[in-house]
Order: sequence, then C-alpha cells, then structure tokens
Amino acid sequence: MSLLRYIDLIYLYVMTKRADILEFAVLGMLGDGPLHGYELRKRLDTVLGLFRTLSFGSLYPCLRRIEQRGLITQVTVTPAIDSNAPALSGKRARVVYALTGEGKEAFEHWVNEAGPEAWEDEGFAAHLAFFGRTEARVRVRILEGRRSRLEERVAMLRESMKRQRESVDAYTLELQNHGLDRAEHEVRWLNELITTERKNAEVAQQSSTA
Repeated sequence: MSLLRYIDLIYLYVMTKRADILEFAVLGMLGDGPLHGYELRKRLDTVLGLFRTLSFGSLYPCLRRIEQRGLITQVTVTPAIDSNAPALSGKRARVVYALTGEGKEAFEHWVNEAGPEAWEDEGFAAHLAFFGRTEARVRVRILEGRRSRLEERVAMLRESMKRQRESVDAYTLELQNHGLDRAEHEVRWLNELITTERKNAEVAQQSSTA
C-alpha cells in the first residue's frame, strides 16, 4: 500500500468517526425537544465547539443522513398569531427537526458505549455533554478510559521533550510545555470526577440497602 493511499484511508476513517459523533450529538440535542436548524447548530457548538467549528455545510448533510435512516423527522410548526395583530403580521411557519422512536433508541445505545472512541478528544466531549443520560457505571468507564488515554499522552510528551530539549528552540519548548500542562491538568480533573462518581455510587448503594 502506498503512503498516499494509507493517508487517504486514515483521513477517511477520521472523517467517518467525526460524522458519527456529530450524528449522535444531534440525536442527543433533539432528545430535549424539536429544534430549528439554526438553534440546533448553536447548541451543538457548545458541545463540540472546543474541538471543531460546526458549519451548516456539515450540519445539514448530517440531518439528511439521519432523516433518511428514520432517526429524525421534519415537522412544520406554525407560531400562534396574536388576535390583535394586523392581518399581514403573522409569522411564517418553519421546519423543525424532531427525534423519532428509532432515533431515541439509537442515541440510548450510543450514549452508553464506553469503548476507545469515547476516550478521544471529540468523542469524549460529546459523551461528557450527555453524562446526565448515561448509566453511572458507563460514566466511570469512560472517565477511566479518558484518563488512560491522557496518561499515555503525558508519557509521550515527556519522552519527546526529553529527547528534543537540546534540538528545539525556546518557543517550541514552551508549546510542548503548554501541551503537557494541559494534559496533566485534565488528568487531575478526571481523577476528581472519578472519585466523585465512585462516592455517589457508594451512597446510592447504601441508600438502596438501608
């Protein structure tokens, strides 16, 4: 296999995974009720915006894909008109997207998946945004997996910095230090979340047996 072909396959894999994450994030957002495309994009930006810029050029193809699979449906909503308003002042009907029963089942399956895809940057952000709908044991597994991934990253950064310290300039070194600080900070944060989850589980178990 040529290098270019290998790079193409890696790119295709990454883009496919990103599309999957976006699809399920859409399903999760629509779980709170029907939304117009513009409002849906704004809410998705708060979930995925840390790792990507979401455009309508990527959102609407995503909506078409999951609508074709029967996971969402379009609903036309006509706003109520004030009886005292002039005859020509009525608001136009608009299309919103709503979750179907199949879409709800698909989201519930995804949100409780705790495999490696949930440990990567964008996948973890999406899962974390819906932790309130995730089973407690799955939350812990995702947090532990993310911590392991970050610990691997910390070890690699430290080794890289050790090897390259004499061969890189001061600015590159500062950039590497910044990346290391961020990763170490997230590991500490994850430790706190895992501790809290375990304590909550213990309290819940004690309450159920009391």
